[in-house]
Amino acid sequence: QVQLVESGGGLVQAGGSLRLSCAVSGIIFSFNSMGWYRQGPGKQRELVARISRIGITNYADSVKGRFIISRDNAKNRVYLQMNSLKPEDTAVYYCNLNQTGNGMDYWGKGTLVTVSS
Repeated sequence: QVQLVESGGGLVQAGGSLRLSCAVSGIIFSFNSMGWYRQGPGKQRELVARISRIGITNYADSVKGRFIISRDNAKNRVYLQMNSLKPEDTAVYYCNLNQTGNGMDYWGKGTLVTVSS
């Protein structure tokens, strides 16, 4: 059974930093691309950042230069370092695994990030 468990969310002031972590089990982590998505109040879920099996990254324009996605294949974890946080970054952040071969998506339950002004 594939499981994704996020951690690291919380309340932070504008300009601050947080590091999200996602632990993956039940699947060969290194074979698959990973991503972080978010859903703000009253908004649709949107892509924040993705990282491929070989470490190629892409980011939403709104977070470029502030957020960094990384992965540790030895620990089966993906991270999102969030710097210079803004109130508009407030959202539930979800970890995503996109399975190589069949394109199936797996999701974590999310972790709440609240940025106060």
